[in-house]
Amino acid sequence: MAMEMHTREILITLGVACALLIIFVVHLEIRVRRLTRGGKAKNLDEAMSTMESDIKIIKQFKVEMIDHLANVEIRLGRSVQGVGTVRFNPFRGNGEGGSQSFASSFISEKGNGVVLSSLYSRDHVSIFSKPIKDFKSEYELTDEEKKSLVIAREIFSKK
Repeated sequence: MAMEMHTREILITLGVACALLIIFVVHLEIRVRRLTRGGKAKNLDEAMSTMESDIKIIKQFKVEMIDHLANVEIRLGRSVQGVGTVRFNPFRGNGEGGSQSFASSFISEKGNGVVLSSLYSRDHVSIFSKPIKDFKSEYELTDEEKKSLVIAREIFSKK
């Protein structure tokens, strides 16, 4: 009788242990299926191999994107980003021209670009262009051109 008691306890203990192991195996099976879900892998080895190749592709893409963004950053620094325009009347005293004349600055982040000026009168329109390097021109700028350059440069201080 004592032997039967011990046998019963051993069987119950083994039954509980088997139940726990079955639960653990089911849990592991669910995790493995999650790993292989959505892919063509039939087993864990194939899934890991696929993930490894995907990681290599992603790392290569990251390197390419870093290079591309560096290139874009260089090109962006050379592009026109600051624009300033000032309208004015060059013939203030005699009423000719009105405020049809203007000076416009088009500059990059590094201060390179051009200032375009247009002087309008009833008879003709004159257009002038002055190169800008480092926010300065080798040619003398009019007050209106200087003002348009200041307006264009202020755009960079707002960033």
